[in-house]
Amino acid sequence: MLFKEILGLTHIKKHLAMSANAGRIPHAQLFVGPEGSGTLPMALAYAQYIICGNQDAENNGENQACNIKCDSLSHPDMHFAFPVANSDKVKSHAVSNHYMEEWREFVKEQPYGNLFDWYRLIGIEKKQGQIGVDEAYDIVKKLSLKSYEGGYKVMLIWMAEKMNTASANKLLKLIEEPPEKTVFLLVAQNEDQIIQTIRSRCQILQFPPLAEESIAKGLENKGLEREEALRLALEADGNFNKALDLMNKDSEDLVFEKWFVQWVRSAFKARGNKTVIHELILWAEEVAKTGRETQKKFLQYCITVMRQAMLINYNVKELAFMRMHVDGFKMEKFAPFVHENNILNIVSELEDAIYHIERNGNAKIIFTDLSIKLTRLLHTKETPLQNQP
Repeated sequence: MLFKEILGLTHIKKHLAMSANAGRIPHAQLFVGPEGSGTLPMALAYAQYIICGNQDAENNGENQACNIKCDSLSHPDMHFAFPVANSDKVKSHAVSNHYMEEWREFVKEQPYGNLFDWYRLIGIEKKQGQIGVDEAYDIVKKLSLKSYEGGYKVMLIWMAEKMNTASANKLLKLIEEPPEKTVFLLVAQNEDQIIQTIRSRCQILQFPPLAEESIAKGLENKGLEREEALRLALEADGNFNKALDLMNKDSEDLVFEKWFVQWVRSAFKARGNKTVIHELILWAEEVAKTGRETQKKFLQYCITVMRQAMLINYNVKELAFMRMHVDGFKMEKFAPFVHENNILNIVSELEDAIYHIERNGNAKIIFTDLSIKLTRLLHTKETPLQNQP
């Protein structure tokens, strides 16, 4: 992948190219950025830049054979690790090598894709993938070999926060003191979920959400009209993957929106009507049938909706990017129920639910309990302005 194929992020491209040209290539780097910000495409382009010895920010160089191999993800000095799990294809001890064909397809078709997109492609959307100790042994083995072309070797670890403790500890010494001309590129969304001993050994590069104009241009290149591209770019909130899903009407947020609206309407009906608790239990059962990654993404979506509602409630509408598509549901009408007296508790309950889902708690019980708690919280009264100090 070439730098010029990546949307925006001009300052990061220049920084990486200039530091590589000057011979300042840290042996371990951590690219951190939100979903859809271009961390994976940038890591791929940077890896190609240093392996092929390209000389400018456009990745142009005389080593065309090397560039072609990197572009097809088949260069023998470019290695990958990413979250996997056992599936119909791989019955036990799954590692990244078992899914390289799918990985090449994923990078070609969805370079800005998220973890759920990847799980769905390899058929493990109802499981929680990880980078386990079997993967760590594979990484050590790969990097013990000499460089095929005598230059740099790159190990790109995507979604590095999915390394479990055993895997991270196994790789710790190798990341600290890798073989000569070996570079680790770790790509992550949540820096805090990577153990401190790994983070402390990496040079960290923070990626911002993509600018609206960059997303709009990317959508225009996909054939969208300028006005519609700008509207979707605003709604995507710096996430090009979400913008593409919205363009194709394939966003999981559209499903989450229906779940959220159904839950909120039941919650409001539940006030003074105990029979509605049955509706909430049925709702919890429906959500609990999905995979844990889907459940976690839905809870994150709920947090985003609550924060957007509070912004609208306090007239900070210029920061409210979210648009609801369910007929009859208006964020302006829902917003007054999210305020200073309940927002912290609401977000806390949603984050606690994510924590328990990650640790394999009973999803039906978690969502039923959450529904009852959030029903009460939504009916918390806001402090009248005249009573505020």
